[in-house]
Amino acid sequence: MVLNLIAILVAIAAVLAALGHAGYLAMLNSAAAKRAGGTPIAQYVRSRWPVAGVTTAGALLAWALTNGSGFADVLAILLAAGSGGVAVKALQSTQQRYRTGE
Repeated sequence: MVLNLIAILVAIAAVLAALGHAGYLAMLNSAAAKRAGGTPIAQYVRSRWPVAGVTTAGALLAWALTNGSGFADVLAILLAAGSGGVAVKALQSTQQRYRTGE
């Protein structure tokens, strides 16, 4: 019971992190499309979509695994932690690359 709750919470956090990264990429892509000279940013965003897709899919799979037994919960925790961690690092690197006003 407790292991399942932990797995669910970690999976939800991973889904939120992955969707946050995908949303940030979508925002960057939209801004680049509206701006003259935004082609390099749009190219960078296109190169980052596979990372966003894989981390989102991994986090959603981890969430689906939380419906299983104890072993599935452990697997879900590992998969969610990995997917969420990669998504957070990717989001941070993208934000640092395009951060302005500091």
